[in-house]
Amino acid sequence: MLDLTIRPISEDEIFRAQDYIDHIAKPLGSLGKLEHIAARLASIQDTLRPELSPREHFVFAADHGISAEPVSKSPREVTHQVVHSMLRGGAGICFICRQHDFRLHIVDVGVDYDFEEGLGLISHKINRGTRSFLHEAAMTEDEMEQALAVGITCVDQALERGAKLLSFGEMGIGNTSASALWMYYLTDLPLEECVGRGSGLDEAGVKRKLELLRTATQHYTGDRSPLDVMRYFGGYELVATVGAMLRSAEHGCAFLVDGFIMTACILMARALSPAVTDYAFYGHVGDEAGHARLLRILGADPILRLGLRLGEGTGAICAFPILDSAVRMLREMASFTTSGVTDYVHED
Repeated sequence: MLDLTIRPISEDEIFRAQDYIDHIAKPLGSLGKLEHIAARLASIQDTLRPELSPREHFVFAADHGISAEPVSKSPREVTHQVVHSMLRGGAGICFICRQHDFRLHIVDVGVDYDFEEGLGLISHKINRGTRSFLHEAAMTEDEMEQALAVGITCVDQALERGAKLLSFGEMGIGNTSASALWMYYLTDLPLEECVGRGSGLDEAGVKRKLELLRTATQHYTGDRSPLDVMRYFGGYELVATVGAMLRSAEHGCAFLVDGFIMTACILMARALSPAVTDYAFYGHVGDEAGHARLLRILGADPILRLGLRLGEGTGAICAFPILDSAVRMLREMASFTTSGVTDYVHED
């Protein structure tokens, strides 16, 4: 099903890049996290002059069968309404992509709506939403393969356009439920530590959501393998993201990871190919319950803490200026040799 070969980034590669950084005209380690980000980017691109332009962001959108149950404060039709807002340039992700010069693509993988032509939407609709995993598998094996292929195709096309940095987001009412169950099956955490408010449930709503998801786990009789969990509980947009992340890593392209849902996707991608995380940069830690726990499990060091939980990839792209600063340090700062500054160790 997945025949991907991802090159792990070795500690030796990062050490060599860090050695170069240590000879830049500054106190040793004085640029903190920027130095580690720069060393990783240099290792990924195999150059001490990494590039972050052009850069592209994909929002994968689809509906979820579980949204027929009271697992979200928002009704199902919000999915296509927000997609329309994105296509008109008025959604949160739109201004952030414009601000940071990311080319934005909206991909319909399974929205329960027929969009008119001429909007700029990329249509890869597999079905009008998944089935409800409360009663049956969300998708068939063939549909899962189609969704993975959507993500792979989108990345291939971006790389053909010369993209040096990618980012991914999602839109789909009910997808925090799917993400919570991926988290539950791929970690040792109890279900209650994986389930959160989503688009704004109150305490009673979170309790109902937890009960419904617990019932879904009781109905599930699969083999609990990553592929089976992905198929049974996933959304088309989530599976497409997994395919996109794996393909990005396979081709040596760094990518930004957004909030809880996208972090659940990198967790699934890691279960399928562990080296994928070597290419991931975690934009932020959000307010959705479970996100901080997921990041700890992944050993991830998020760049920002802004209290975000919008999704769409907003938190990932907000972190871009930090990556940009890291690259500019490599490309623009002088070394002790070229600057005429005496090598020194600064202790504070």
